Amino acid sequence: MVTGGCGCIGSNLISVLLRAEPERIVVLDDLSASFEWNLHNDPRVQFIHGSVLDDEKMKRAFSFKPHYVFHLAVHFANQNSVDHPETDLLVNGLGTLKTLEYANLVGVERFVFASSGCSVYGSQAPLPLREDLISLHLDTPYQIHKLLGELYCNYFHSHYGLPVAVARYFNVYGPGEVPGRYRNVIPNFIWWAMHRQPLPITGTGEETRDFTYVEDIVDGTLRMGIVEEAVGEAINLASETETRIIDLANWINELTGNEAGIIFKPRRGWDRAVRRRASIEKAKRLLGYEPRTDMKTGLRKTYEWIRENREKIEACIRF
Repeated sequence: MVTGGCGCIGSNLISVLLRAEPERIVVLDDLSASFEWNLHNDPRVQFIHGSVLDDEKMKRAFSFKPHYVFHLAVHFANQNSVDHPETDLLVNGLGTLKTLEYANLVGVERFVFASSGCSVYGSQAPLPLREDLISLHLDTPYQIHKLLGELYCNYFHSHYGLPVAVARYFNVYGPGEVPGRYRNVIPNFIWWAMHRQPLPITGTGEETRDFTYVEDIVDGTLRMGIVEEAVGEAINLASETETRIIDLANWINELTGNEAGIIFKPRRGWDRAVRRRASIEKAKRLLGYEPRTDMKTGLRKTYEWIRENREKIEACIRF
């Protein structure tokens, strides 16, 4: 079972899972931040349009008694959570609790929770960011509720013995993510560059992020679903590489042939993290995880996907 399976990570995860010839993959997604056309058209994929907050839909999904649950459903983005903090609490807090409850009732073999390494460490933690240092001084409801989800996972593991593994994702990008309001910087930069608009940088451009290609994230996520040593652990999944935002913008302008350049805007009030780089030593040691996609290759593949799906994106894009 994959909650949020129509999104970027979910659709790529399902693509790999299908190669293992499963009897069924149950996908639960309310399509609030994704689109059904992004989902694989395969008879083994059982799509349920609904929210993790909807008990009727959750009972239907879990009636298939999934062996593995990848909980990717999320009220996405920091700014979205600042604008809608109560919805963020419901989906990312109560929704995660409900998913854990149902998973425990049917006795799943593994529950993998998609957390956020860009959230739980706060803005002042020393680099590289390591799993044993989290912060209680967080900047947005999204960050708070991602940490809340981890705490619920820890509770279900320690109290019920639920085999939980927590994946801390860093700045995931790649095919499958549409641009739009509250979306990530890379698909938005590509979309604006394709339309010959200047790319807006909120800050100085010297800020860094640990951008991680979605295929590498999927590889690490699947390893967390089967490696026994991952149970009860929180593990960073990242590229372990800092990329400056100004370099990212320049690469995308070059890739798309955009001559409109860059404009600078004030940094958002909640955005206090100047640099991001994860340690993936734990992922390498426990999972054998090794990211393989360099930034420019990942950007090219993402650009190609957006171009190929341009008409679909234009029909549903929201800024």
